[in-house]
Amino acid sequence: MSSRTLFALGTLFLALAGAGAQVAFAQTQPQPARLQAAGSEIVFTTRQMGVPVEGRFGKFSAQVALDPRKPETGRVGMTIDTASARFGSAELDAEVPKPIWLHAAGFPQATFQSSRIQAAGPGRFEVAGQLTIKGATRDLVVPVQLAPAGNNQVATGSFAIKRLDFKVGEAEWADTSLLANDVIVRFKLVLAGLPPA
Repeated sequence: MSSRTLFALGTLFLALAGAGAQVAFAQTQPQPARLQAAGSEIVFTTRQMGVPVEGRFGKFSAQVALDPRKPETGRVGMTIDTASARFGSAELDAEVPKPIWLHAAGFPQATFQSSRIQAAGPGRFEVAGQLTIKGATRDLVVPVQLAPAGNNQVATGSFAIKRLDFKVGEAEWADTSLLANDVIVRFKLVLAGLPPA
């Protein structure tokens, strides 16, 4: 067998091995779930002069690919339309998109992108990643509980952020005696096509 033939066979073998590795890698990646708008929500709560104030985002999307049996292979992404924030008060709703608050014109989306997912008990996971709001990015670890609901899986959880880390509420509203710095975010995501926990 000539050296040229050996070289050709070696090249073919390497190509096939590489293709096989790519197929194997693709097979280990979980398929993305589909977010169901009905029943899904993102709610946030803060305190104004000690009084709880609750709002919610009306428009958001989620990209969730997770095999609960192999969470380390998963990934989670969230995109939130900042202009969709609502408090249920016409006056407050008109204020939130302004530059002093979420600056929806300049920063139309807030995002979260996972960097690591690990199991934290039966049906529970810790999702580490980066949250970006108003151009500022902070590391975050989000606890998530996954539970079946009919043919779907429901992911729930909550976490706390500091609004001033993201320049939300500037100028006189930076005074935390008027508006608390802590904001609690709660979420419920109804997901179709996610394997059971």
